[in-house]
Amino acid sequence: MHPRQFASETPNKPAYIMAATGETVTYAELEARANQVAHWLRAKGVQRGDVVALMAENHPRFYELVWGMQRIGVHYLVIATALTEGEVAYILRDAEARLAILSPKVLGRLGEPHLPCPVEALDEGALAAIRACPEHPVADEAPGTDMLYSSGTTGFPKGIKSPLPTKFEQAPRAVEIGSRFFGYAQDSVYLCPAPLYHAAPLRWSLAIHRLGGTVILMERFDAAAALAAIDRYKVTVAQVVPTHLARMLALPDAERDRHDLSSLTSVFHAGAPCAVPLKQAAIAWLGPIIGEFYSGTEGVGLTVATCADWLARPGTVGRAVQGEIRICGEDGEELPVGSEGLVRFARPNPFSYHNDPDRTAAAYNQHGWPTLGDIGRVDADGYLFLTDRANFMIISGGVNIYPQEVENRLLEHPDVADAAVVGMPDAEMGEQVTALIEPCAWPVANEPALAARLDAFAREGLSAVKVPRRYVFRPTLERTDAGKLVKRRLRDALIAEDQAGVVAA
Repeated sequence: MHPRQFASETPNKPAYIMAATGETVTYAELEARANQVAHWLRAKGVQRGDVVALMAENHPRFYELVWGMQRIGVHYLVIATALTEGEVAYILRDAEARLAILSPKVLGRLGEPHLPCPVEALDEGALAAIRACPEHPVADEAPGTDMLYSSGTTGFPKGIKSPLPTKFEQAPRAVEIGSRFFGYAQDSVYLCPAPLYHAAPLRWSLAIHRLGGTVILMERFDAAAALAAIDRYKVTVAQVVPTHLARMLALPDAERDRHDLSSLTSVFHAGAPCAVPLKQAAIAWLGPIIGEFYSGTEGVGLTVATCADWLARPGTVGRAVQGEIRICGEDGEELPVGSEGLVRFARPNPFSYHNDPDRTAAAYNQHGWPTLGDIGRVDADGYLFLTDRANFMIISGGVNIYPQEVENRLLEHPDVADAAVVGMPDAEMGEQVTALIEPCAWPVANEPALAARLDAFAREGLSAVKVPRRYVFRPTLERTDAGKLVKRRLRDALIAEDQAGVVAA
């Protein structure tokens, strides 16, 4: 299954529409432009097996570039637009990228970045050069695939570089799962409200193209604009994160009621824990059409919870549809049903972290069962309930944030003796990045002033999404005899204090 098929069968059907402007690209146009991108990249020396990075917002040319790379055997590496120059340089160097394509907005923010590979600006000059290329396929076509970076506890992201497909029609797992559980079909109109540099929106929207449906691409998420897009384009399927649901539910009743959402047949979410009250409110509003899935960029396993599953077992993330769930103890052995432990997958989709055999090995146990680092339990019917994350990954607004990177930055400040970064519950964002600080001098004479200095310092070295939203000062931070921060107890104590009103939010 491939969009080229629909360029012949339904050439004038929209492959995607930009939600705000209404700019429409048909399947025939997508086919021609993807071929032009393929020729353009070949002319720049890009070969099969190379890594080409794309760092752009939800740009009207995003899909054309990705499908062009997919035609010449390239690993297309999508990079978050908010990252700093240093963060981008690390990823490009680690991925051994041959070329990086950056949008004008990204370049305007970064200035003239010093990156470890050639950089191409996605400006009018580049677009003109692409449009001057032939619209027919390149002579040496070969299927490509994505290369994405996942979060890690060491302060550095980890690259997942999947093997290249052997044929163009080789459909990814998202096509089957989308069709089987979330109503994906050729007549689907799919709303993509999230950035395409995340795995889920990228993979799910490309799956729609493989089925011949239409993607409605939002340039950026806005709750009222999302409802307007559903109404205007008669959206049938949408994939969101819980923060999107929270922001839409927070709109005034009059704003929500003035949009016709009756075209929706399936809404599904992932990317972050969804509080039971939030999901109950969303179901009461939209009806029993809200499903969810649990997986990771690594793709080792996947669970799906239909709305009926969840209503029968509130809080579940479903049963395995890829791999087999195993709940394991610290010794790697499987625990009895109902026990809480590390979630692993037997019969997984094999994966490895690029250039990091140690972290790859650490993800697997002695039975060859990998983990995404989550803690949970399984009931007698095989339904998974997540209860924590072993690596204390913070997920804020659907974005993964690895605490150690933030801690490393804060520890560089001369007034900080120790730092622990945790995710605190947040009704809108899911979790809020919070820094517990052991200052060099105690007590702190002026906590707001020190918090302001630390905030400014953090922003100089971290992208905005990683900067703590709150600073809490402690005379000491508890560590084990081995020197590890006791983060669970630190976080639990702070939650208890907040609930008791000891620490102001």
